[in-house]
Amino acid sequence: MTLAMGAACAPRASFAQRPSSKLMRIGYLDTSSARIASDRLNRLRAGLRDLGYVEGKDIAIEARWAESAYERLPDLAAALLEQKLDVMVAAGPAAIQVVRQATTTLPIVFAASGDPLVFGFVQSLSRPGGNVTGVSSVGADLSYKYLEFLREAITSLSTVAVLVNPGHPGHAVYLKNIQTAAREAVRVLPMQVASAGQIEAAFGAIRKSRAQALIVPGDGLFFSQARRIAELAVQQHLPTLFSTREPVQAGGLMSYGPNLAEQFYRAASYVGKILGGAHPRDLPVEQPTTFELVINLKTAKAIGLTLRRELLLRADVLVE
Repeated sequence: MTLAMGAACAPRASFAQRPSSKLMRIGYLDTSSARIASDRLNRLRAGLRDLGYVEGKDIAIEARWAESAYERLPDLAAALLEQKLDVMVAAGPAAIQVVRQATTTLPIVFAASGDPLVFGFVQSLSRPGGNVTGVSSVGADLSYKYLEFLREAITSLSTVAVLVNPGHPGHAVYLKNIQTAAREAVRVLPMQVASAGQIEAAFGAIRKSRAQALIVPGDGLFFSQARRIAELAVQQHLPTLFSTREPVQAGGLMSYGPNLAEQFYRAASYVGKILGGAHPRDLPVEQPTTFELVINLKTAKAIGLTLRRELLLRADVLVE
C-alpha cells in the first residue's frame, strides 16, 4: 500500500492545435527495459489523449527500447528514423545523445534527461536552439539532499557507496557532485557496474568496504535491475537511496527526486505543440520545481533500521 503524504502535482496540459487529417508519426526511444518503457509510454499516451489526439486516427507511435544495452541505441534510432517521423521522444541521456547525433532536422522531445545543459543537448534552457527541447529531470544538484537524508537515517554515517555505470554519459558528473557534497565528512566509494552480470560482484565489494549506505543514480540498467539491487541490499542490511520512486516501490529504502511519470505526461505537451507547428528551438526547457521524498517502511523494518519521526514527517510518500 502506498500512502500519499503530500498533494499530488496536478497535470498541466498545454493544449495543442487540433490534430490535422494527416496521421502524424511519433517515434519513442528509451534506454530502459520493456516494462519501464511501457509505463513511461502509457503516461505519454495519456498526455496526448488529453490534448485531443487519438492513437490510430490522429497519431501513430513507433517505440523501441534498448534493455539497458547502450550499444544497441544507434541501430534502434536508425530504425525509427526510417519511419518518416514527425517528432521523436527520447528517454534518458544516452538515448537523447544518440538521436541528437543522428538527426539535426527532426524535432526531438526529451524526458528523464539529466542536466540538458551539462550534456550539451540545448544552448540554454530558455532558448534551446537546434532541434531539441523537453522536460529536464534536473532542477538542481541534489547531492547535498541525498547525503542529508542518509545522515538523518544513519546518524553515524561515514562511508557511502555509489553505483556508477561507465556507459552512462552523466555518471562521472553525478559522482563528482556527490564527492563534493560529502567533502571530508563522508567517504565516497564508486562501484562500477556496466551490466546486470556485474551487480552481485559490486555488492561483494560493498560488503568488503563496509559501506553504510548505497546511492543508486538514475540509469536504464539500474532501473531495470532495481528489484535485484533492492534484494541484495536488504540481504546486506544496507540502506539504499535512489533518484526516483519506482525502485523504492520495488524494495529500495528511499528516493529523492522528481516524479518521472509526470515528466512523460508533460512531454506530451511539447509533442502537441510541435505537431501543431511550433519549433523546438522556441520552446523553453521545463525544469522540475517539486521533488518527492519516498520511504519504504517495510524495507526499513527488513534491514533493522529505525527511522526518526522527523524524517518520516518529511516524506511525501510512505510505502507500506
